[in-house]
Amino acid sequence: MSRAIGFLTRRKGGTGWDWTDVFTFVWLGAAVFIMFGPAFWLVMSSFKSPAQLSEFPPTLLPYEAQTVEVAGYDRPLPLFSVTDEAGTRTLAEVRRVGTVAQMVDPENPAEVQRINIANRTPVRAVGFSWGNYLDPFLRFDFLTYTKNSIFVTGVATLITLLTNSMAAFALSKYEFRGRGFVVVLIIATLMIPLSVILVPLYSIVSGVGLINSLWGVILPTVATPTGVFLLRQYMLTIPDELLEAARMDHASEWQIYWRIVLPLTAPALAVLAIFSVVWRWNDFLWPLIVLSRQEVYTLQVGLNAYAGELNVQWHYLLAMTVITMIPVVLVFIFLQRFITAGIAGTGLK
Repeated sequence: MSRAIGFLTRRKGGTGWDWTDVFTFVWLGAAVFIMFGPAFWLVMSSFKSPAQLSEFPPTLLPYEAQTVEVAGYDRPLPLFSVTDEAGTRTLAEVRRVGTVAQMVDPENPAEVQRINIANRTPVRAVGFSWGNYLDPFLRFDFLTYTKNSIFVTGVATLITLLTNSMAAFALSKYEFRGRGFVVVLIIATLMIPLSVILVPLYSIVSGVGLINSLWGVILPTVATPTGVFLLRQYMLTIPDELLEAARMDHASEWQIYWRIVLPLTAPALAVLAIFSVVWRWNDFLWPLIVLSRQEVYTLQVGLNAYAGELNVQWHYLLAMTVITMIPVVLVFIFLQRFITAGIAGTGLK
């Protein structure tokens, strides 16, 4: 930790402040704010109540109004700090009529005071609305949506790694007529947007009876040209002599692929796994088209249920958005050491 702090705080020449030091710290600070500021705001806002989300100006931290039990009233009364000609004091609101609030002193509730609402401010403290996270799982079907998303993401990623690595192995280690054309054709499909093939793709999925099935979400997207190109470029760095030596030892093509090529391609596979998890977990358009029954919704489609035509439940929407971010962040944290090696290796031959 001390070495990291020393690295982050070191200055040009070792002593004194140079203008480049100031510029560097300002630039890095602005970059950190731009990258992590919106995420921090999202997390803090996910703990706010609907009333606080509609406040202006907004606050960074979540606050909740303080209440007090007052004798003679069957419910807790909200507390307000009142400042007028009588001084500053803390009163509890009984009811509000127009611009006048009827308030009482919690220590002397027998006397009702009429206070202009312009002379009071609510007494609040930092508080987290945990119900924003609990209610969607207890009262709605978000636990089912989460299971569906985990299933789709996990299975689609495994199939993507298997099929793309097989295609990349054939295109990198086998010589056959038209191999270059096939590679160019695969790369060219990157220029075709999903909206162009939505109708024929839906017709195929409907024809094989995969509508309202999670397999209808998984299978059409497992073969990705990005994955084939990424893995092929990395496999080109594996010496052909290694494979020839395995063939001389009577290893089958499957054994060469499974026991030699795949382990050596682990960094590129990790990069593709990260990409695949992000793609599948955040996919919204295709599951929205294929799935129409709530019991097979994924998280992204389920989030859309909180955005009604006349009402948007922002407190639930923000909380569930934070939940959807967690798996992607965890995958990146555990596999980030492979990213540099995997992407750098794709440019070598």
